[in-house]
Amino acid sequence: MKRSVSLAPGKAAALFIDLQEEHRRDKRYLVAGFDAIVANVRDLQKAARIGGIPAFHAAYVVDPAVRKLRPFHPVMANGTSAFSDKDSPFSAICPEVAPIGDEDLLIKSEASAFGSGQLSHKFTALGVEWVFIAGVWTEACIDATVKDAIGLGYRVILIKDACGSGSVAMHQTGILNLANRLYGGTVTDTKGACRMMAGETVEAWMVEGPVGLRFTYENAADLYDDL
Repeated sequence: MKRSVSLAPGKAAALFIDLQEEHRRDKRYLVAGFDAIVANVRDLQKAARIGGIPAFHAAYVVDPAVRKLRPFHPVMANGTSAFSDKDSPFSAICPEVAPIGDEDLLIKSEASAFGSGQLSHKFTALGVEWVFIAGVWTEACIDATVKDAIGLGYRVILIKDACGSGSVAMHQTGILNLANRLYGGTVTDTKGACRMMAGETVEAWMVEGPVGLRFTYENAADLYDDL
C-alpha cells in the first residue's frame, strides 16, 4: 500500500551498484533498458549531491590475486573471469555515473555491497538509517544488497526504474520479490526518490503483512506498475 514517507535530515545515504560498461557493451551481459537506467541514476546522483546525501558506489571486479575464485565461477579458456575481470575495460563504471570528488567507491567480488563489512562501518559512522539503492542486476546484486541492508537494520528505498536486469521480466519479478520482503523500507521511482532527497514527503509503496504480492505471469507487470 502507499504511505507517506519522509526522511530526517542527515539520516540517508545513496548506493549505486555495478553500473559498469559490460552491461551496455558486452553482448553476454547486456541489461535491458540500460541507457534509461543510467539516465535515471544521473538524476538521482544530482539530487543526492544537491541534497547533501552521501553517495556511495560499488563495482563488481574479479581479481583472483585478491580473492580466490568461488567454486564453479565461470572462466574463459585462458582462465580469466567470464565477467567483471579486473583487466577488462568493460569492468569500468560508466563515466556518466562514476564517483566524483571524494565519493566512496567499493570494489567487491561478491553479490552484496555489504559483504566485506566496509560499507556498514561507514554508514554507522555517518548515522545512516535510510539507504537509496539503484543499479544492476535486480535479482542478483541488488537483491543481495537489499536483503543484507534489511538484515543490518537499514530502511531501504528501492528505486524501481533505476534498477535493471537482462530482461524486463527478470527485473520486474526481481522487484516484486524484494517488495514482498522489504520490511521497514519502501519502493518508489526516480522522481519520488529525488523528491525525498530534496526533503519532501512522498507517497510511496510499503509492504503490509507477509508476501502480499502473489503475482502471476499474467499480472506481474500490472503489480509492478502499481508499486
